[in-house]
Amino acid sequence: MSNIIEGTDFNFQKEVLESNLPVLVDFWAPWCGPCRMVAPIVEEIANEYAGKLKVVKLNTDENFGVATQYGIMSIPTLGIFKNGKLVDAVIGAVPKYHLVSKIKPYIDNIN
Repeated sequence: MSNIIEGTDFNFQKEVLESNLPVLVDFWAPWCGPCRMVAPIVEEIANEYAGKLKVVKLNTDENFGVATQYGIMSIPTLGIFKNGKLVDAVIGAVPKYHLVSKIKPYIDNIN
């Protein structure tokens, strides 16, 4: 079972901006090779940090409203949202340790 939520232009407000947990949003598209490379890492993070971090995948081809709103120009972009705000982002396929190092400061104070 996946701990990843499919994000859309319609549920972004509820799933991301109104979330009580920090949220990692994977902005991706099916044709994007680097997006496919980072997908297993995102899945691992979703499972390892379940209950501390919400993970949402948003297909930018199908949901360009949110992607445009946040100025997503390159994919994959992995945005970190906390308290309804984009607080950090990683652009491109990066190793797991790099992504975790970006996420940790936002989840370390979660009980």
